[in-house]
Amino acid sequence: MKHLIATLALIASPLAAQDFSDGSEARSWNLYAEVPAKFDAEVVDVLCTLTGDCPDDCGAGKRQLGLVRAADGVLVLPMKNSQPAFTGAAVELAPFCGQTVTVDGLMLDDPELGANNLYLVQTIQAAGADKIKANQWTKVWAKNHPDAKGKGPWFRRDPRINEIIATEGYLGLGLEEDQTYIEENF
Repeated sequence: MKHLIATLALIASPLAAQDFSDGSEARSWNLYAEVPAKFDAEVVDVLCTLTGDCPDDCGAGKRQLGLVRAADGVLVLPMKNSQPAFTGAAVELAPFCGQTVTVDGLMLDDPELGANNLYLVQTIQAAGADKIKANQWTKVWAKNHPDAKGKGPWFRRDPRINEIIATEGYLGLGLEEDQTYIEENF
């Protein structure tokens, strides 16, 4: 419990208001409260950091990853990569589990909205390596779902999503509710 409280204190730390925009080459998404931010951070398994439950390899791709910023120890939550779809950044960061990297992207920080230390990672650079774009999510998805090839957005072809729709409907209320809605509205 002490570990959790200390970590939560770091997330909410007033140090989070530091300016990390120097040297950033992040492209704007024109999002409210976005600020370019480039910093060094350790890639961590968020659940491990918060609870001490730490499997090998940051949970082998089954957990949300975070960035503990070197400058102030604040846990930053990378919620998106640089692709237009709002896909997660865990795929991009997984190869760097436990390593310190330099990330460049956009920080969203607005206490009134409850958005604190949310990050959109655009590039990642490990020590001594070239900078890479954080744009691998759809390529990894395609590799993991070779039977879902086709045109259109990935989520229309994702077998996990299609399975849920087949049992729960598009609205998540059941197939009968979907049919009623369609009949009443289309």
